[in-house]
Amino acid sequence: MKKGIHPENYRLVAFKDMSNEEVFVTRSCATAKENLEVEGTEYPVVKVEISNTSHPYYTGKVKIVDTAGRVDKFYQRYKSRQK
Repeated sequence: MKKGIHPENYRLVAFKDMSNEEVFVTRSCATAKENLEVEGTEYPVVKVEISNTSHPYYTGKVKIVDTAGRVDKFYQRYKSRQK
């Protein structure tokens, strides 16, 4: 590996998914203002809105959000073109 290309503050950091309270520890150089104890060890914590434990792609819970019937309007508009 090339020397001097990695950040100096690369360390173990806890990431907390705020939608389901899941916590995972990985290496990062993200800045954190709070600490969190995970399995007896204290880590800086970075709070995230979504992670692989809550993202619909990874959980398989994909849902279509139909705002104001847009999907139905699309089907009605292109109904005559379907074979």
